[in-house]
Amino acid sequence: MDVIKKLQKIVGIDRATTSPVQLYCYSSDSSQIRGTPDYVVRPQNTEQVSQLMRFANKHGIPVTARGAGTGLAGGAVALNGGIVLDLSGMDMILDIDINNLQVAIEPGVIHSRLNKALEPKGFFFPPDPGSSEMCTLGGLIANNGSGMRTVKYGTTKNYVLDLEVVMADGSVINTGSKTLKSSAGYDLTRLMVGSEGTLGIITKAVLKILPLPKARTVMLASFKTPELAGDVVVKTLSAGVIPSACEILDRVTVEVLNAYDPNIAIPDAGATILFELDGTKGSVQEQAKVVEIVCKPLASGIRIATDREEMEEIWSARRLVGAAISRINPNKVRVYVGEDIGVPIKEIPRMLKLVQSISKEFDLSIMTYGHIGDGNLHTGMCIDMLDNEQWEQLDLAADKIHRTAIMLGGTVSAEHGIGSARSRYMRLERGDALDVMILIKRALDPKGILNPGKLGV
Repeated sequence: MDVIKKLQKIVGIDRATTSPVQLYCYSSDSSQIRGTPDYVVRPQNTEQVSQLMRFANKHGIPVTARGAGTGLAGGAVALNGGIVLDLSGMDMILDIDINNLQVAIEPGVIHSRLNKALEPKGFFFPPDPGSSEMCTLGGLIANNGSGMRTVKYGTTKNYVLDLEVVMADGSVINTGSKTLKSSAGYDLTRLMVGSEGTLGIITKAVLKILPLPKARTVMLASFKTPELAGDVVVKTLSAGVIPSACEILDRVTVEVLNAYDPNIAIPDAGATILFELDGTKGSVQEQAKVVEIVCKPLASGIRIATDREEMEEIWSARRLVGAAISRINPNKVRVYVGEDIGVPIKEIPRMLKLVQSISKEFDLSIMTYGHIGDGNLHTGMCIDMLDNEQWEQLDLAADKIHRTAIMLGGTVSAEHGIGSARSRYMRLERGDALDVMILIKRALDPKGILNPGKLGV
């Protein structure tokens, strides 16, 4: 059987390939995971995806869905070969329905493009990943990604109303409806969100949107130690202030940001917290006073940025901090391992202290930053990639970070996904619930062709 000719018949001769160059380009995402597909296919609509899945299911060919490849866990990597299904070309914003507080999109729409289309209408899609200028909404949904505004606005799953999904056998279903709430049967929408392409291929989505807040301000509070910063976050939330974003930057991260953009001039400190407050002008002023009262006894400095240009400058730099770390030591490269833990809010100070201990134990500089307001910490490690000993130390440190987060009642992935990079921790974190996931996987994909080797299922 000439597979490539069949695939080209479905999508067109220029949209399916076995070119070694193309296969190599699709053999990785933004993680250290590698896997070369046998075919790369770029469908243009749901019908083509359906035909492709019917063909793949009939012949037992693995299918790995992919968007922009910005994932950090190997989720879009074809570990078992087969087809990589590049959905980035299905990138239409199908409908902006302000009266019903929703939009309909195809999976290849870039996150920032949607919000740029919504802004003139006074609305926005709240999840705010650091890769906003690159990541596709299909990938964001498949991983239940979130970003910096989760503490107030929640994760992607809180905004998905309906999904059009092509199942393993090629059948097409809708998981929800256009209503803002429904209690009709099993919540198949939530089941698909975060399933990383292991249960079906998302080809359309209806998303809830919100009005843009009238006012916004950013407060920067500096502290001598990360633990003090963690204490302040717990106290701020307990005082009834829910920031729209609440980010921690440790000393190394601040050094990276100031090297990236000296105009930001964040004070040198053991840790800095960025509080973003939004709402009406009066509510923002009231929240800012409470934050200042909470921070003052513990902070070494407090600064308020109300100018829109300054705030955008701060957030733009923050989004790029993971990549910008190489400016500190150009001989070392950031490796995305052990970088996405989440812990309960009250355990934040303890986790920060334990990360420092792990850094000393394995003699690795660990840059800690992330969405501390919802307990999501990114622990960035850099190594000389040609040094095998440093790779070993990195793997040991990442393993301990993962196990420590689970020990504190947390998770090995708060927003980046499990993929294959973290699948070995699924049993430890989820226990017998993993067996239920495996049963669901077998029921919906009995031949195991959808993104095999991911999520531990």
